[in-house]
Amino acid sequence: MTQNIKRIGILTSGGDAPGMNAALRAVVLSAEAAGVEVIGFRHGFNGIYQQDYIRLEKADVLHIIQLGGTILKSARCKQLQQPDGAAQAADILHQLSIDALIVIGGDGSFRGCQAISAFYRGQIVGIPGTIDNDVDGTDFTIGFTTALDTALDAIDKIRDTADAFERTFLVEVMGRHTGYLALAAGIAGGAEQIICPEYGDKVDLDDLLQDISQLKRDFGAGSYIIVMAETMYPAGAQALAAEITARSGTECRACVLGHLQRGGSPVGSDRILATKLGAFAIEQLLEGNAHMMMAGEQAGQAVLYPLVLTGDKKKRADPYLLQWQQRMLQQSEPQS
Repeated sequence: MTQNIKRIGILTSGGDAPGMNAALRAVVLSAEAAGVEVIGFRHGFNGIYQQDYIRLEKADVLHIIQLGGTILKSARCKQLQQPDGAAQAADILHQLSIDALIVIGGDGSFRGCQAISAFYRGQIVGIPGTIDNDVDGTDFTIGFTTALDTALDAIDKIRDTADAFERTFLVEVMGRHTGYLALAAGIAGGAEQIICPEYGDKVDLDDLLQDISQLKRDFGAGSYIIVMAETMYPAGAQALAAEITARSGTECRACVLGHLQRGGSPVGSDRILATKLGAFAIEQLLEGNAHMMMAGEQAGQAVLYPLVLTGDKKKRADPYLLQWQQRMLQQSEPQS
C-alpha cells in the first residue's frame, strides 16, 4: 500500500565510504520524481540534534556521483548514546515533520536507527555504506570495491620496491573485526601471507617467521608481502615489522594504508550499487515495505533485510579463498 510520505530526512553516518554521494543522488532524484521533499542532515545524527539541515533538490546532486566522501559530511554522535538521546532525536524529527528517515552507514549507524525507532512514528530505512563490507544482509556494501582497488594499487606499488630491495613488507588495511578487505586485497595482490581475524585472534609470529624462512630457502632472496587487518597485532604494524626484522634477518617495512582507503572517486561498481540501493530504498519506502529495513543486494537482486539483524556478524569472508590461501601456505612448509 502506497504511503502518504511528503518529507524525508537523510544523513550519512560513521566512517565515510566512496559511493555515499552516489546513493544520496539516487535518493534525491527518485524522491523528487515522486513529489517527495528531501531534507539532508549534516554531520550524521548530529545534524538532527543541531537542526543543521538543507533541502536537497535535483540541482544539488546532479553531478556528485563521481565524488568521494559525502556532501552531507559525517561524524560520530555522542548525544545519541545518552539515556534520553534517542527520544530527543525522535521529537526533533516529529517537529520537523519528517515522515521517514534514511541513514547511509554501517552497523553502528544502524544501531542508532534501532534506538530512535522506539520513539519515532515515521519509517526508518538503512543503506549500507562502509568499506569493511561487514554488514549482514547484503553481499557487498557501498565503498568496499573502491577501497579494495585503493589497497590493491598500493600493494602493487609496494611489490615493485619490495622486489628491488628484496624486502619483506607488512601492509595494514582497515577491518577491525573482519578480514573481508584484507583477504580480498591479499588474494588480488598475490600476497604471500594474509593475517586477519578469520585465521585466529592473534598473530602466530613463530609460524610467520618459519614461512618467510622457507620461502627464502626455496626461491632465494626476494620480496615477501604480508597483508594484515588492523588491530591484529596490539602493538601495531610498525612494532610487528621491527620484530620480524630482528628475528628473520630480513628487513621488514610496515605500510599502514589507514584513511587512504576511504577516499577517492568511487569505482563503477560502487556507483551502480549505490544508485540501485538508493532508488530501491525510496521505492520500497513509498510502498510502505521498508520500515526498519535495510536496502541491500543479494545475488544481484535488490532486497530488504531487517535492520535489527544487520549486526549479527553471520556474514563471512569467502571460505573457499580462506582455505585456498591456507593450503598454499601449508604446501610451502617443509614436510616432516
